[in-house]
Amino acid sequence: MVTIRPTEPTDRTVVERLQLQLWGSEIAVSHGTVFRPADLPGFLAEDAGKVVGMLTYQQQDPTTVEVVTLDAVWRHAGIGTALLDAAATVAAAAGATRLVLTTTNDNVDALRFYQRRGFHLIALRPGALEQSRQLKPEIPLTGNYGIPLTDELELERPI
Repeated sequence: MVTIRPTEPTDRTVVERLQLQLWGSEIAVSHGTVFRPADLPGFLAEDAGKVVGMLTYQQQDPTTVEVVTLDAVWRHAGIGTALLDAAATVAAAAGATRLVLTTTNDNVDALRFYQRRGFHLIALRPGALEQSRQLKPEIPLTGNYGIPLTDELELERPI
């Protein structure tokens, strides 16, 4: 049984470790900004005490909450959806009217996932990964399905 709970200060090491394991670095980069997910508020998905997913976010402004990271160790198990729903609940309680997030042009599985959950494309940032690699050199040149990793896509979901 998977449970979703807000992260606590004592979870910082867990978030850092998962970020490093999944993405090769303790930082995340999007739209020219460096994020340290372990320093952000978020949620953990747990099954029998084992972390099986996480989401981190930041409130950009009074109307917008940005999902910075979303990872589910087990795919197609409802973990990502539950984490997004928890973020939407917190965002609405804070008075936000929309969730936004950024993904990359190669991440076609994520595009399908997000669009099926009410997100729609609002921006394309061509060539953004060139700048991101200056901030995070670990970002590969080629992504999922052998697609050159070049652009960022921004999506939005009204709350």
